[in-house]
Amino acid sequence: MTYIRLGYVAMSVELQNASPSQTMTYAQFSKLKDREAAVRKLERIAQSNLHNCLRLLKHNEASGIEFFRFSSKLVPLVDHPDLADWPYMNALKQEAAEIKQYLIEHPYMRVDFHPDHFIVLNSQDKEVLRSSIKALTFHYRMLKAFGIFPKHRCVLHVGGGYNDKEQALEQFILNWAHVPAPIQEMIILENDDTLFGADDVLYLCEKLGIPFVFDLHHHKMNPQGEFEEKWERIAETWGHSPLPVKVHLSSPKDAKNPKAHADYVEVTEIVELMKGNKRAAEQIDVMLEAKLKDAAVFRMAEELKHTPGFKQIKGACFNVSLL
Repeated sequence: MTYIRLGYVAMSVELQNASPSQTMTYAQFSKLKDREAAVRKLERIAQSNLHNCLRLLKHNEASGIEFFRFSSKLVPLVDHPDLADWPYMNALKQEAAEIKQYLIEHPYMRVDFHPDHFIVLNSQDKEVLRSSIKALTFHYRMLKAFGIFPKHRCVLHVGGGYNDKEQALEQFILNWAHVPAPIQEMIILENDDTLFGADDVLYLCEKLGIPFVFDLHHHKMNPQGEFEEKWERIAETWGHSPLPVKVHLSSPKDAKNPKAHADYVEVTEIVELMKGNKRAAEQIDVMLEAKLKDAAVFRMAEELKHTPGFKQIKGACFNVSLL
């Protein structure tokens, strides 16, 4: 028996006017002659984003969804060099405290981040590495403000290939020593659909003690053997984590755009994954990366209710018995 929880990414298509990613461009910011007023506007946008995060968490609780990815765009322009002296956290104390209290009251909820691809830890460029660590520090601060233990809460891809994949993997290991320990503990790694496949990521995860977020769709686009053959090792990378195994599932948009995500995730994807698990993991949290966000979770949950081997416990949470 394996327990699974379905989750979704960042925002809802069911809950209206609840975007956690409202933004302001630097061009818009620069047009405001009163800098203090411009900063206050940024802060109001960020406060609204956090308020909507709380609304989304409440929506998830009411829907039986216990797994959610926060948007990485909660605070507009947070990494812009012209705002390096902006103490943005001061303006977000109340909203962050409300999220923290809600998560204290609902400790079973799993939340995390997946920053954009511009965060690259295997670059030979020291400035790229520095800016990547700075961006990760923002995510660390948000997790701490929300009262979340940051360990294993931030998904990253390995980075660039730089025309020599083997060297790029070794550069990741070399750069890892320059990443502050609290940030190291926050990171989990995912296989991608073009360059670094399951074997590559497993190599890094086992060598550095990093949990592996297996993406089945990416594996199909960029295969390195059968995932079932390495699944026990993938699951074992979570052995020292306070969190259960995490995976990503998605379906291709269409034949012309197989790497793009479809509106929904086909139920066959999760059946394939669970058959490959063979009970190696007692719990798996499944992030659905679909264009229609929570609607994709609701559709899959409804389909799983009628799928042999799946028993609904609540909302988007199921017990699975498949061999």
